[in-house]
Amino acid sequence: MTPISGDNRTDADPVAAAATLLTATGVAVMSALDLTRSLGVGREAWTRFARHWNDLAPDPYAAELGVQRLRRYGNYVWCGAAWRVLPNRAFAQPDNSNPLYIGKNRDFEPLTDAFAEDPLLQSLMGVLAQAAAALDDAAEWDVKVHPFRVQSVAGSDGRPAPEGLHRDGVTLVSSLLVGRRNALGGQSSVCDVDGRPLLTATLDEPGTLLLGDDRRTLHDVSPIRPIDNSEPAQRDVLVITFASR
Repeated sequence: MTPISGDNRTDADPVAAAATLLTATGVAVMSALDLTRSLGVGREAWTRFARHWNDLAPDPYAAELGVQRLRRYGNYVWCGAAWRVLPNRAFAQPDNSNPLYIGKNRDFEPLTDAFAEDPLLQSLMGVLAQAAAALDDAAEWDVKVHPFRVQSVAGSDGRPAPEGLHRDGVTLVSSLLVGRRNALGGQSSVCDVDGRPLLTATLDEPGTLLLGDDRRTLHDVSPIRPIDNSEPAQRDVLVITFASR
């Protein structure tokens, strides 16, 4: 079963509906329509936002695993309705999270100024802050922003999550589909800590947002491969996490 906030049409606020489902089950999906309505943006804003994925940098750590992945990284503090950018620094995850990088700091290229200042990103962080507040009453949040582009050519699988089933060591983890091109696969799966499935869903419409309570769930994404083997497959996502400070 796939929990989708938009299924509950008795709630006029899609963000509130998603937050309610998130607290009840540990996972929720906001449809592209509901997220777009909540952000108050149009097609032009999404088109502009998607262009940032054409200016990502190679991920050398994924390359060591044979994964074709581009990315950047930004770190913010969210307090109330205001946020501030933190200086660029190495990215590290808690020991009980990503099994591939225990005790290893990773240095990534920072978000471009245009990306960091994009109004859609700021609005999206506001929506996610509402979801995070439903999970924990924190005065401040450590917010990490990761745009990814995973690619795959004929005869190889593009692995969005080479670490397999994992958690990020945060409170709220979110994955926003920004674009897919010539791609099969890329199915998201979420389970509880005992391995019981909670959700399986392929994010195929840009603007679809997956939310997870990272403290009580694990998540994974299946590989992608080309539909047309003469061209690469491509999957663009934005992962944003909130951790109480």
